[in-house]
Amino acid sequence: MKKSGFLIFVFILFSKFLFAQKIPEGKVVTTYITAKALINQTGENAKRRVSVYLPPDYEKSTKKYPVIYYLHGFFWSDSLLVNNDKINHILDRAIYLKKIKPLIVVMPDESTVFKGSFYANSKSSGSWSDFTSLELVDFIDKNYRTIANKESRGISGHSMGGNGALRNAFLHPEVFSSVYALSPGILDAQYFALTQIDTYKNIKNIKAVTDLLKPENAGANIIFAIARAYNGNENKPPFYADLPFSFENDGLKVNASVIEELKKNSTSELPFSHYENLKKLKAIKFDWGRNDELKHIPPSCMNFSKTLEMLKIKHEAEEYIGTHGSEVSKENGRIENQMLPFFNEHLKFEE
Repeated sequence: MKKSGFLIFVFILFSKFLFAQKIPEGKVVTTYITAKALINQTGENAKRRVSVYLPPDYEKSTKKYPVIYYLHGFFWSDSLLVNNDKINHILDRAIYLKKIKPLIVVMPDESTVFKGSFYANSKSSGSWSDFTSLELVDFIDKNYRTIANKESRGISGHSMGGNGALRNAFLHPEVFSSVYALSPGILDAQYFALTQIDTYKNIKNIKAVTDLLKPENAGANIIFAIARAYNGNENKPPFYADLPFSFENDGLKVNASVIEELKKNSTSELPFSHYENLKKLKAIKFDWGRNDELKHIPPSCMNFSKTLEMLKIKHEAEEYIGTHGSEVSKENGRIENQMLPFFNEHLKFEE
């Protein structure tokens, strides 16, 4: 056997031995918080479930840990992150393989009547950004052994959660020091709306919130979710939001003031309105799949990176070969091999 072949053989044997060992498991704790920031008159539940991942050595030590706040995507939740994506096993594996030192990961449930909050302060359905960055962080610091400072606190998420991670990091650099967004969706809500003209045309027959439960109307949820997030209107039941487009017969009507507000409230505008905040962050990174089924994501992410580059905001942006979720929540996926090592480098793990 040639030397190179022998070395490969030894490596394979070693790998099998390594993964035959039982990987120490962390614990996922489910807790609830009734959020003052989410009290509203539009039917959203202010009592939110939160899944908290505690590392394998948490209950055997008295040490304090840094925290990543991980935000789920549209149509998703904290429980699906655990039960479907098995994110706790990804964390166990990454800690065991020393891709990241032990830490706490907090996953709030921010699904809504329309399946997603976009982690933004709404004029009608509650202040989801304030809940995420202020009320929830305070609750976690009081109830778990965290290193309670920004240098030991990061924020991340996938899709809608990636958008929310960037938004909340940009709004609150006093809370988070670093952010990693996986395939952030709808960074520019105005651009996304333009790609959905046909959907706006087809929602004229949706008269009640219950109509959105019908399978044929599933795609309309995102239209109303975005409207509530960025164009909330407490005086406009039953959806409590203004829409940027409407139709009379087949004629398109553009609601200029709504479009303007939609653009102003988009995450893509925060580098302009909160420029000094971005400079306070230690590290910014986002990535996206070249073959994302959500066609707005690759160009929106590229344009967002170009905006940051022109504004001389230091960041990392990476396009990889993959779809919206094909490379994210799997063994040796983007969470394990990119996101977690990023935070291992940029978070402070000691007080």
